[in-house]
Amino acid sequence: MLKTFIWILIGGLGAAAVGGIALQRGETINSLWFIVAALCVYALAYRFYAAWIAAKVLAVDATRATPAERLDNGRDFVPTNKWIVFGHHFAAIAGPGPLVGPTLAAQFGYLPGTLWILIGAVLGGCVQDMVTLFFSTRRNARSLGQMARDELGVLGGTAALIGTFAIMIILIAVLGLVVVNAMKHSPWATSTVAATIPIAMIVGLYMRSIRPGRVLEASIFGVALLLASVVYGGFVDRSETWRVVFDHDGLTLAWWVIGYGFAAAVLPVWLLLAPRDYLSTFVKLGTITLLAIAIIILRPDVKMPALTPFIDGSGPIFGGKLFPFVFITIACGAISGFHALIASGTTPKLLTNERDIRMIGYGGMLLESFVAMMAMVAATVLEPGVFFAVNSPAGVVGAEAADAVAKISSWGFPVTVEQMQTLAAQMGETTLFARTGGAPSLAVGMASIFGSAFGDGLLALWYHFAIMFEAIFILTTLDAGTRVGRFMLQDMLGNFWPKLGETSWTPSVILTSGIVVAGWGYFLYIGVIDPNGGVNILWPLFGIANQMLAAIALSVATGILVKSDKLKYAWISGIPLAWLVTITSAAAWEKLVSADIRIGFFAAANDMSAKLEGGLLPPEKANIAPQLIFNLHLDAVITLFFVTLLWLIVLDMLRVCYRHLAGKPVPPLSEAPHSPSRLVENWARD
Repeated sequence: MLKTFIWILIGGLGAAAVGGIALQRGETINSLWFIVAALCVYALAYRFYAAWIAAKVLAVDATRATPAERLDNGRDFVPTNKWIVFGHHFAAIAGPGPLVGPTLAAQFGYLPGTLWILIGAVLGGCVQDMVTLFFSTRRNARSLGQMARDELGVLGGTAALIGTFAIMIILIAVLGLVVVNAMKHSPWATSTVAATIPIAMIVGLYMRSIRPGRVLEASIFGVALLLASVVYGGFVDRSETWRVVFDHDGLTLAWWVIGYGFAAAVLPVWLLLAPRDYLSTFVKLGTITLLAIAIIILRPDVKMPALTPFIDGSGPIFGGKLFPFVFITIACGAISGFHALIASGTTPKLLTNERDIRMIGYGGMLLESFVAMMAMVAATVLEPGVFFAVNSPAGVVGAEAADAVAKISSWGFPVTVEQMQTLAAQMGETTLFARTGGAPSLAVGMASIFGSAFGDGLLALWYHFAIMFEAIFILTTLDAGTRVGRFMLQDMLGNFWPKLGETSWTPSVILTSGIVVAGWGYFLYIGVIDPNGGVNILWPLFGIANQMLAAIALSVATGILVKSDKLKYAWISGIPLAWLVTITSAAAWEKLVSADIRIGFFAAANDMSAKLEGGLLPPEKANIAPQLIFNLHLDAVITLFFVTLLWLIVLDMLRVCYRHLAGKPVPPLSEAPHSPSRLVENWARD
C-alpha cells in the first residue's frame, strides 16, 4: 500500500506540473516545474510502461545467453558490466541534438517543445531504442540495415541500408556545423575544444600502456585536465601571441574538424574514441546534474512566453510553422534515429544480460530527454530579446548591432546594444550577435544559471565550460558516427569485393573513412559558407533525416512484432511510426514546394538566381551565389530521395505484414536459437 501511495503521489505531482506548464498564461512560470514534470513523467514511464513492454511484448529472458557471451572474442563481442555499457551507450547517443534542438525550438515558445520532449520520448524515442536493442540482441547484434534486409527482404533491406548510410552523412555534417559555429572567432572556445583531443589520447595511453587497469586514476587525471583546459583557454584569450593562433573563421575551423573526423575514424579505438567516450560521460552527467541542482537552488522564472508570434512560420532562426517543424527541430530530445544505429550492432555486442535492456535502452533515452529539458530551461530563462539577438542570423536582422536590436525590439522582445555588449564582455567574447547554431545561446543560458548559483565573478569561465561541455557532446558523436559510417560502407562494399569488407584491413579503413568524411565534409562546407549561418538550411534537413531514420527503425520493429505473431502489441511501435511518417512527409513537402524562400529549397534557389541575374547581390555574396544555388537544389534532391526511401520501406513492411497475416510466404524470422546463459548459471550456483 505504501508503494501504491508513493506512485499515486508521483502521478499527481507530475500531472500538476505538466498542467501548470501547459495552462499557465500571462504570468511567468518557475523553471522548477519543468524538472518536476520531467522526473515524475519519466519515473512513471520507466516503472510501468517500460516494464510492461519488457515483460509482455518483448518477453525479455534473463536466462538466455546474449551475443556478447556466445560470441565472446575479447575484441568486438565482450560481456561487460551493465553500468559501463550504460555509460558507453549514453556517451554514443547523447550528441548535440538534445542540446541544440530544444534551444532552436524555443523560437516557438517554451510550451510546444516541452510537451513534445515529454510525450515523444516516453512513447516514441525510448520505445524505439529499447525494441531495437532487444531485436538486435536476439539477432547476433546485427545492424539496423542487416535486420531490415533479413526481416523485410531484398527491396526494403537494400533501401534501408542505403537510406541509413546517406542519412548518417547528413547527421554528422550538422554536428560539425554546430561545433564550428560555437568556436568561430572565439580563441577561448577553440583552444579549450582543441585541448580535449590530446587529453583523450593521453588518457588512452595511460590506461593501455602507462598504468593498465588503473581506471580511477585515469578518470581523475582526465577530468582534471579537461577542467584545466577551460582555465587555460582564458589565458589564451588574454595573450596577444596565443590569441592569434586560435582565432579562426568558420571555413578554417571546418577543415580542422574534417581532419579530426578522419583521424578519429582511422586511429585505434583505444587511443582516441574510447577514452573520449569515457571522459565525456563523466562531463555530460556531471554537468547536467550540476545544472539541475542550480535550477533547484535558484528556481529562475522562464522569461520566454508559452507561445510566440513565430508559430505562423515567420521566425528569424528558421522558417516553418509550428507543425511540423517543432517536431523536426526538437529531433533527438524526443526521438532520434541515430540511436537505432548505436542500439543495433554496437551496444548489443557488450550486453551481458537481456534484463539490462530496459535500463540501457529505455533508461538511456530518458536521460537524454532530461538533457533536452535542461536545454529548454537554459534557453528560455534568458531574456527573449537576448535569445533572438544571439540566434538570429545577420542576413535576417542586419549585420550592424543597431539594426539587429531595432529589428528584434520591433517584434516585441526589447534588447539594447549596450546590453549585448555587456553580456559579451561578461562571457569573455567580443560579440554575441548572430552566433547561430544554438550552442552559444545555450552556453549563455547555462553560464547565467551557474553564475547566479555559484558565483557571478566567473561568468566567462562558466560560459566556456559550457562550450567545452557542448563540444564534447558533439565531437563524441561525430567521431563515433564517422566510425559507424565507415563500418556501414565497408559492409556494403564487401558485397562487391570481400577484402573491402574486412574492418581491420588498412587500405579499406583509409578508403572508406575518406569517403565518409568527404561526404559529410561537403555538407559542412555548405553550411559554413551560407550567409545565414547554415542552420536555416541544414538543421531542418538534419531533423527530417533523423526522424526518417527513426521511422525506418520502427518499421523494422513493427514488421518483426507482426511476424512474431504479436499483432495486438504492434501498436507500441506502429503509433510512433505513423506519427513520424506524417511529420517527416509533411516537412519534406514544405521544403520542396513552399513558395516561402525561407522554407522551400527550390523557392530560395530561384530567388537567389533572379537576384544574381539582376545584379542585386553584394559582391561577396555574388561570388558564392552559384555554389549556394547548387547546394539548395542538392538539398531538395536529397530530401526527395529520403522521403521516397522512407515510403518504400514502410510500404514494403506493410506488404510483409499483410502476407504473414494472410498465411503467405515471407522471409523467416532471423532470431538466433535459444542458448542458456552460463553466466546466470554460475551466478546462481555461487
